[in-house]
Amino acid sequence: MQRTSEPGGQGGTPPALKASTFTCMGTVVSVATPAAVSAESATGRNETAGARGTAAAAVERVFAGLDARFSLYRPDSEASKLARGEITLRKASAELLDRYADAAGWRLLTGGAFTPERPDGVLDLSGIIKGYAILRAGAALRALGLEAWCLNAGGDVLVSGSPAPGSGASWHTGIVDPADRMGLAAAFPLGGTSRFCSLATSGSAERGDHIWTAGTGRADFVQVSVAAADIVTADVLATAIMAGGRPMLDRATDNWDVEVLAISADGGLLATPGFRATS
Repeated sequence: MQRTSEPGGQGGTPPALKASTFTCMGTVVSVATPAAVSAESATGRNETAGARGTAAAAVERVFAGLDARFSLYRPDSEASKLARGEITLRKASAELLDRYADAAGWRLLTGGAFTPERPDGVLDLSGIIKGYAILRAGAALRALGLEAWCLNAGGDVLVSGSPAPGSGASWHTGIVDPADRMGLAAAFPLGGTSRFCSLATSGSAERGDHIWTAGTGRADFVQVSVAAADIVTADVLATAIMAGGRPMLDRATDNWDVEVLAISADGGLLATPGFRATS
């Protein structure tokens, strides 16, 4: 599931980047910005190391707040209390109900390939919360006046602007090979001149078999990457294709403006034209 993000310019020497990282939701989250950027922050100061720290802190607050509410690994979270039956949906917060409604909507759109319930019936919104956290964190960066940045949460990536401001260059994202965690299976441009700004990967290579397959109980793919204009769409569809296999892959490419790279257990690749063009 993990994918490294390799931001860079188009040709020549890659632009210098400054990055901050932290750990949340069981993964590493990074915020990278061009070193040469001189954007005005919300406080009216030019961007400095301190302003970048403010940006990283804003992103971390978003992730920490959502993790505190939705993590099933935290016994004090609202999601855990709901799972234990200490509260009911009728008593749940508006935020939890909104995300549940979103997840239920995606279940309908994907024909059940994406679901907010585990096989044991426990409500588990982790399949949508990380994408939603990235989306909200991006909004927090824009609110600080930052126009060029790359957010990477465990390989799910959202970008804005260009790594070389004014050039129109894209951010270059590398998708890790599930059979060789030190190698890359493919690369894909985001932002810049690309119509996509989001890329999400779902799979069993890093975290084991944590996705519930639809129908057969056997996954067609070991890893699926989806590029889309929206990070939540990319994240949900990557999970849905992992769960629903080839039929869901066909459904996704027929109904959404996305590019998909799916890798089978024998190393075979299924790639839409956008991924084939960047191979």
